[in-house]
Amino acid sequence: MQMTIDIEQIEVHRPALTGHCYRMLGSVVDADDAAQETIIRAWKNADQFDGRAALRTWLYRIATNVCLAALADRKRRARPMEERPAGATTEALVQLPRTHWIEPIPDARAIPADADPSERAMLRQSIRLAFVAALQSLAPKQRAVLLLVEVLGWSVAEVAGTLDTSIAAVNSALQRARATLAGRNCGISPCALTESQEQMLSRYVAAFERYDVDELAALLRDDATFSMPPYALWIQGPDSVRAWLLGMGAGCRGSRLLATAACGSPAFGQYKADSDGGHKPFALVVLELSGDYIAGWNSFLDTETLFPRFELPAHLPA
Repeated sequence: MQMTIDIEQIEVHRPALTGHCYRMLGSVVDADDAAQETIIRAWKNADQFDGRAALRTWLYRIATNVCLAALADRKRRARPMEERPAGATTEALVQLPRTHWIEPIPDARAIPADADPSERAMLRQSIRLAFVAALQSLAPKQRAVLLLVEVLGWSVAEVAGTLDTSIAAVNSALQRARATLAGRNCGISPCALTESQEQMLSRYVAAFERYDVDELAALLRDDATFSMPPYALWIQGPDSVRAWLLGMGAGCRGSRLLATAACGSPAFGQYKADSDGGHKPFALVVLELSGDYIAGWNSFLDTETLFPRFELPAHLPA
């Protein structure tokens, strides 16, 4: 039986679709585009929705195929840590195109407001930078199969129908995907920030804004990574980060931080002092935590693209 649906019924699913497309594509820009294309296709083909599956399931099917088509002629995105060994703090900076790197996404853009607490926790973990980076190492169809089964909880038969393939092929792709990710410490385990982690983040903000480099280094795990896409260089360890902050990164002295949330992790809009007064955007900082320490400090410098999507101000007054 044909169902009648209107654009509002489709539009309410945009965050869920954007999150799914982000996991597939590794880019907030590409995810926004793919979600928009999904909604347009769904609206144009609304007469094909027969109500046998939930509307969101039908939309996920469209979104998955939109993403697979987009991936057909694109190289996978990556993080600097997967491209080369850790570098030296005095190394020349090499910049690569925005389209080369995984981008962060605002939690609010990727997680439905009506998600229950357990679903919200799972979805937050499934957009973590480490997990999304690991997904990009999979072939597109393996990526789709893993996400539909492991994140969305679909049956193998439902996935086979969506991808127009056999159950045996889906099981094979799922097995290969799980094997590829097995050694990559990117398992999904719902969790929330502890009180001590909240306190540590307060220390991080206070130390950054007074530019206490020793305190910042003390908050890092011994093997912590520090990266700055679109630059290919990344460094590792508290001593290297300390040397960077006192050397080439010293221009960050006097910065201010505004809290936000990205990729299921604590994040901050970083604003550097502006010679004309106030502070101007410099980086979207996403922190990956391990216990009460920072395991990954990721500074994404494409503020022109990212700050509007995070609804961060274009300038801070003095």
